[in-house]
Amino acid sequence: MTNDIQVEQFLTFELAGESYGVEILKVQEIRGWEPVREIPNTPDFIKGALNLRGSIVPIVDLRERFAMEKTEYSPVTVVIVLCVENTQGSHVMGIVADAVSDVLDINVIDIKDSPKLGSKIDTRYMRGMYVGKKQMVMLLDVDKLLDAEEFVAIDDL
Repeated sequence: MTNDIQVEQFLTFELAGESYGVEILKVQEIRGWEPVREIPNTPDFIKGALNLRGSIVPIVDLRERFAMEKTEYSPVTVVIVLCVENTQGSHVMGIVADAVSDVLDINVIDIKDSPKLGSKIDTRYMRGMYVGKKQMVMLLDVDKLLDAEEFVAIDDL
């Protein structure tokens, strides 16, 4: 028997007082909130796009994506720029979060299955849950959450 412990790192962030996490390997950078260029004919949760060193990066407000109460963006509001994989390859997208929290080292066997009821989030976007000493973190599957095929209009930019 081998003692192979598989640990993954997750960037955790806050949304409406709850903790969420994304795989750190998907994170390209973290930026402070800045106004974005609006894109016509896109869902409300797509706030617009940023020009990031010559690349157009669509920005998704997770509060709106998850049908949570809207809030004003503040000095601690951040955009987490992520690399998303799908059948067409990889795309860079950003998500708006209330604040960045921490980087957690999580043993893969400690990731629990997503709850089937009572979550504000469609569980198909969740990779699972992690229950730590101080907090419960909902781990998101960014490839499903930000499936670029859902945002076809963005590719026409």
